[in-house]
Amino acid sequence: MLSICKPKIILRLIFIFTGSLLIDGAVAMTPLDSIAIIVNEDVITKNELAEKAGYFENQIRASGGSVSDRESLQKQVIERMIRDKVQLQKAAQLGIQIDDISLNRMIDAMAKNNKMTMSELRATLEQEGIDFGDFRTQTREELIIQELQKRMVAEKVNVTPQEVQQFIEANERQTNSRTEYHLLHILVATPVSASPEDIQQAQNKAEQLYEQLEQGADFKQLAMRESAGSNALNGGDLGRRKANELPELFLNAIEDLTTGDVSKPVRSASGFHLLKVIGSNSNAEMVTQTHARHILIKTSADRDDEQARETLLELKQRIEDGEAFADLANEHSEDPGSKIKGGDLGWANPGTFVPAFERVMNSLSIDEISAPFKSEFGWHIMQLLGRRQVDMTASIMEAKAMQAIRKRKIDEELRLWLRKIRDEAYVEYVDASLRPGDIR
Repeated sequence: MLSICKPKIILRLIFIFTGSLLIDGAVAMTPLDSIAIIVNEDVITKNELAEKAGYFENQIRASGGSVSDRESLQKQVIERMIRDKVQLQKAAQLGIQIDDISLNRMIDAMAKNNKMTMSELRATLEQEGIDFGDFRTQTREELIIQELQKRMVAEKVNVTPQEVQQFIEANERQTNSRTEYHLLHILVATPVSASPEDIQQAQNKAEQLYEQLEQGADFKQLAMRESAGSNALNGGDLGRRKANELPELFLNAIEDLTTGDVSKPVRSASGFHLLKVIGSNSNAEMVTQTHARHILIKTSADRDDEQARETLLELKQRIEDGEAFADLANEHSEDPGSKIKGGDLGWANPGTFVPAFERVMNSLSIDEISAPFKSEFGWHIMQLLGRRQVDMTASIMEAKAMQAIRKRKIDEELRLWLRKIRDEAYVEYVDASLRPGDIR
């Protein structure tokens, strides 16, 4: 959407020159680039567009995809560049920067996550046709945009305790609350202040796309050509998401679908959506809880390691001879939190105790009493009372509910915010051949 008034623009040179050659006292310079699109007070040059299209084409090929329609790829790249340009402009106004140290740390982490050294990452990128300098620039810009989105959207999203409780109660009744879906997505966008004609036009287009998909059109190729979603260049791939992380609108649309099915167009504030189910599976997240009790003897100036160990050996023998573990723990243990409960530590999740304690606990059979062992707190003997599989604890459920609600809200607010700043931007296609037609 073009604004009514053209902004005051200090243009970069329409022709960008490199080098000079003195001939008969004159300077001869060769034009190498020209402006393709004006975005607010900045520009996108033809070279930048070609380089970015090449960058994304290499990324698509490196991930196993193919590019059969370069015109559609260019259309999506243009829209992505405009959206990124607007966000980078807003980030600059807010003083958001990513310094070289932070950038290097992020790229180093990316290399380690892929089990590579930095030099191996560089070599791999070059083999895939991706210039390492371009990769650094793209990564820096993505980090700046992430920080901007965090400030403008994520940090403003609030989740109340009431929402968490309602979410948990609702999911207790839903059989698919822990189902994980792999979805593809096409968005036919409508403007923020859409007229009835805008809505009807978008609906007609969404229905036409649905008919093409029903007739066997490739969803990913269609998404790359036609989707206004942020995942368009990935073929509309949303990746794997749990049901409780998806908008209710999406869940309702795919409720009766099986793998390979495509939903009919469904409308939201952003426009009309088409969804394809690539796969789904139910992943109940089971936690193995352990129930144990122990007796702790600490070392001190008056008791060294060997003396502490000998004390526990004597106590273990008394238990094996018939004395109650709880009584001896209550009398001798130096763990104030558990001694009054007979050494009982209650049911605990993995990671609750220090590694030395957990290693011994995990090695025991039910009712078995350990040999004396040392941790950073002192010397222990431990008896394993039980193990059980539980489908989440209340605290984990609350944490996951909070995370899922925040993710859903952020996704919804981010789509609206991106559409708003895109519609408010001044965009002029200096090269008229790049005008996108009905993409928006």
